[in-house]
Amino acid sequence: MIRAALAAIPERALHGRVVLITGGSRGLGAAVASTLGAAGMRVVLADIAVQRVQDFAAVLAERDIDAIALPLDVSDPVQCAEAIDRVAQRFGRLDALVNNAAVDITAPLGEHSAADWQRIVASNRRAPFMLGNHAVRLVAEQRDGHIVNITSAEAERARRHASPDRSTRWGTPRLAHALHAELRPQGVKVTAVEAGDKRTSFAHDRHSTCATKKRQDLLQVAQVVRFVLQQTAGVG
Repeated sequence: MIRAALAAIPERALHGRVVLITGGSRGLGAAVASTLGAAGMRVVLADIAVQRVQDFAAVLAERDIDAIALPLDVSDPVQCAEAIDRVAQRFGRLDALVNNAAVDITAPLGEHSAADWQRIVASNRRAPFMLGNHAVRLVAEQRDGHIVNITSAEAERARRHASPDRSTRWGTPRLAHALHAELRPQGVKVTAVEAGDKRTSFAHDRHSTCATKKRQDLLQVAQVVRFVLQQTAGVG
């Protein structure tokens, strides 16, 4: 019954649409980029690792995916604004923003520096808001677009030495819910996609020992992102 209901939902074509993905050079960001690129989207890979993101853009190009590399430190609000401006200059539009980049510095309380805390807050809490703040001006002009905030199930669970990560990532789905209510009248959808247990890049680096399972997990989340982007503005 559920599958039949989903099949009845009208889907929009993604071919030719432009998506900006933060943390797009590896892990979940790379999986999302590959999946959306295969669906025909023009992919902007934003990442702080300049060489890695350029190399991955080249890999996608070999698969006939229209992808460009965009060096971006999401903790820098100036760079966030410039990133949206560069997308506007290059494509004249932005159809989707996927806020995927996040920082996790694992250390016990008492060993974090002020710089550590500021970087975590800037990357995990401020960046999704600032990118959305700049992107909405472009997306709202089209009255058709989508902001996707990647969240983690682990943010809702207590773990030793992870208080900065937990406290900063807890607000990501709440931001999505608030923005959805605000922007829907403008034709802009906002969705929080939960990556699930240990499916983000740094969680896998810490916990996973099975590369095949990791790829399968990331691909499943990427397919969910593709699904929500395919939904028309009147759905959800």
